[in-house]
Amino acid sequence: MDWRKGGSSSNVEIGGNGGGGRFGGGGGRMGIGGLIVLAILGWVFFKNPMALLDQGGSAPYAPSSSAPAQVDPEQQAFVSAILHSTEQTWGEIFQANGMTYVEPKLHLFNGGVSTGCGGATSAVGPFYCPTDQKVYLDLAFFQQLQDELHSSGDFARAYVIAHEVGHHVQKLTGVFDKVDAARRRGAPMDGADGLSVRQELQADCYAGVWANHSQRELNWLQPGDIEEALNAASHIGDDALQQQAQGRVRPDTFTHGTSAQRVKWFKAGFGSGDVNRCNTFAGEP
Repeated sequence: MDWRKGGSSSNVEIGGNGGGGRFGGGGGRMGIGGLIVLAILGWVFFKNPMALLDQGGSAPYAPSSSAPAQVDPEQQAFVSAILHSTEQTWGEIFQANGMTYVEPKLHLFNGGVSTGCGGATSAVGPFYCPTDQKVYLDLAFFQQLQDELHSSGDFARAYVIAHEVGHHVQKLTGVFDKVDAARRRGAPMDGADGLSVRQELQADCYAGVWANHSQRELNWLQPGDIEEALNAASHIGDDALQQQAQGRVRPDTFTHGTSAQRVKWFKAGFGSGDVNRCNTFAGEP
């Protein structure tokens, strides 16, 4: 991926080390990496990993610190280029539909961070907080993506960022509020047909929509790039992670969708470039 063809976003923040508090109360969406870490704590004991973030006790977070995060300049430039591309894509899509796209901030941190949704550590993985409308990313996750998920390459990393930005699109279009209202009414969130799975799959589809538009705009994809994203998607399905963690699959605990579903919806967005093809809440997910 020739990501240097892209511009540079002014919405990348570099935060301090540390953090604190409890993550989950503000409605934050757990990132991709969090499922890997919580698999051992959750799936092995047949519990929903998201529930581990919603219990009363605080998780052990890194101590607070005012020291600036250590960010590799090349990694920062990459993140900025990808974020800028998402800003262009969604700005154009929103404008074409008579709406205004409010650009999110992307906050880089090391170890732990305080957010509008509470405190979080890098164990949560990349995530989006709808309360402050920011994407949070510990760049150490990119190494985890390669070492633990065997998903390397620039476009695999770009897919992760685009997925989290997809959650921001959901916030702006009212999906977050509708899902939360349904949850309060008692609608099932977890499981193969739950609202959590459908919400995550829509973010995958939106990542595909971005990939389609950015390729038409910049022609920056190279042979093997799409395969990188599909490989990443296939390795972060609930079924694949559960099989890796405990040697069995429990569909009733799914929160993000199967490998096949994640690949399917990314391809739906990438193949069409049409947000109207991303209605994961209708029919089979």
